[in-house]
Amino acid sequence: MDFRIPEDTQEIIGALKQFVEKVVIPLEEANRDVLYNSRNYYLEDGRRSPKVEELRKTVRMESARAGFYTMFGDKELGGEQLGPVTSLLVAEALNKLYPNRKLIEHVIIPSPFTNGLTPVLTGLQPALKEKYLPGIASGEKTLCFGLTEPDAGSDVWGIKTRAVKDGDTWVINGAKQWISHAAHSDYCMLFAVTNPELVAQRKGGISCFFVETGWEGFNVDSVIPTMGSLGGDATILSFDNLRVPHEHVIGEVDNGFTKAIHGINNGRLGMSGKCIGSAQWALKKAVEYANIRQTFGKKIGEHQMIQVMLADCAMDIYAARNMALHCAWKIENSEKTPAKEISMVKAYCTEMMGRVYDKAIQIHGGVGISNELELEEGFRLARTLRIPDGTSEIHRRTVAKSLLKGDLNFS
Repeated sequence: MDFRIPEDTQEIIGALKQFVEKVVIPLEEANRDVLYNSRNYYLEDGRRSPKVEELRKTVRMESARAGFYTMFGDKELGGEQLGPVTSLLVAEALNKLYPNRKLIEHVIIPSPFTNGLTPVLTGLQPALKEKYLPGIASGEKTLCFGLTEPDAGSDVWGIKTRAVKDGDTWVINGAKQWISHAAHSDYCMLFAVTNPELVAQRKGGISCFFVETGWEGFNVDSVIPTMGSLGGDATILSFDNLRVPHEHVIGEVDNGFTKAIHGINNGRLGMSGKCIGSAQWALKKAVEYANIRQTFGKKIGEHQMIQVMLADCAMDIYAARNMALHCAWKIENSEKTPAKEISMVKAYCTEMMGRVYDKAIQIHGGVGISNELELEEGFRLARTLRIPDGTSEIHRRTVAKSLLKGDLNFS
């Protein structure tokens, strides 16, 4: 492996920094009262306010015009299809420089599998690609990923939403939960059982449908407020005789689960890059504070206990970063998806971020738990990231299963 950041990736990161400084930061500063005041950011029902949505859309479309919004999308869909290593390094850079920013996370660059030119959309019929992709690629329209249900989270085979064929349409009934951004999305990639017998055998039977959220029978029941917020991105959906044309099936009938897994793996690596970058930002804050804060007649950085915490953070970040880079390199240089490594990286990086933020807050003492430094917000985010895209426990199960099957390769 060559651990030097490729020149073209450095250029992308440099251009992104210029974009953030010239376009995003001025917008954020001019709208701080809306973006950084939860009472204004959310409506009473927990949804983001129309003003926030307007600002997010502005940044998405500006990012698309600058070429950032689609750079990780499949070439088949009109994207640049830049590789996992670049994706990881870009996510790291953005979160190292601009963590906890309201108009950066999943706005400048969409989630790798739940929005934008997600690889799931390669299964769309040509006519539908022509109809829908321009709006998605421009940032004007957005997507959500309708997979998780109240009784089917880690065990995807437990989904109960059912699609029944009726002539040239499918009739869908059921419910979804924890669906990110669905309250604000124009389209949904909706997963439903089309063959219960195959699902019972865990051999297929789940199909993916491209649905317009404005269609009759598609209902956003509520938004779920999450940790420390007056609202949230996660939503509860229900489907009441939602009729979907057969040509809106994404890929093959009964084979939607493969699409879901492919997209989720991309998202796990991106999330890991986010954790690595954000943890570096938190450590930098802790180091700066340790060099100025004084207790008992000397800087706290001279106290051995503070030094131990700083060193532990550095070791954690170094291990996570190199683990993630190696995994991204393996994805780019092998035909087989390194499932074991992806699971190790997602679990380790999300837990590492929590450990680093915890120590950074402890080093800052009382000021660390205030809202002033944004450490508490990062700590809350770190705690939540251990759950979506597979819990830490599920990923450990994946790793253990691979080991027990004889996969003891770490090169």
